[in-house]
Amino acid sequence: MTAVETIGELFAGPGARDHMGEPVPIGEHMLQAGGLAEAAGAQAALVAAALLHDIGHLLGEDDDEERHGEAGANWLSQWFGDAVTEPVRLHVPAKRYLCAADPGYFGLLSAESVRTLSLQGGPMAAAEVAGFEALPFFRDAAAVRRWDDRAKDPAVTAPRFAHFAPLLGALVRS
Repeated sequence: MTAVETIGELFAGPGARDHMGEPVPIGEHMLQAGGLAEAAGAQAALVAAALLHDIGHLLGEDDDEERHGEAGANWLSQWFGDAVTEPVRLHVPAKRYLCAADPGYFGLLSAESVRTLSLQGGPMAAAEVAGFEALPFFRDAAAVRRWDDRAKDPAVTAPRFAHFAPLLGALVRS
């Protein structure tokens, strides 16, 4: 089975389950995030990162809200480079970062995201903000995080996984 087929099976299986109190299933949430990135004109790797940001939740190995980004990035690294995996890895700290760096950001969070923020360590302290901003993919992670926050609309019909399959296939390392 190819990398894209393996990922597609996760969207079709575990991706259909509810997403911790959010109004759309987790796979739909991820498809909406990928669609938002694509609509924003993001580069292919960043569209893939937005699409795959919560893949750690679908793996069944680590459904921990704080560590799912790390688990997902580690799993994806067998096929994708840092431009895809690092924004996935950093999308949880990006929420903490944005809560500290953008005064209006916290008000945009869903009730579930506010709840999980406390589990994830709350807004970053000033030293953490500086450290996060020194990371090569911090801007991409912040962009993924913003799409993540908007990708919870039951009225939106996102592109299906098959729409993203060619983009993912082109990004798989040979």
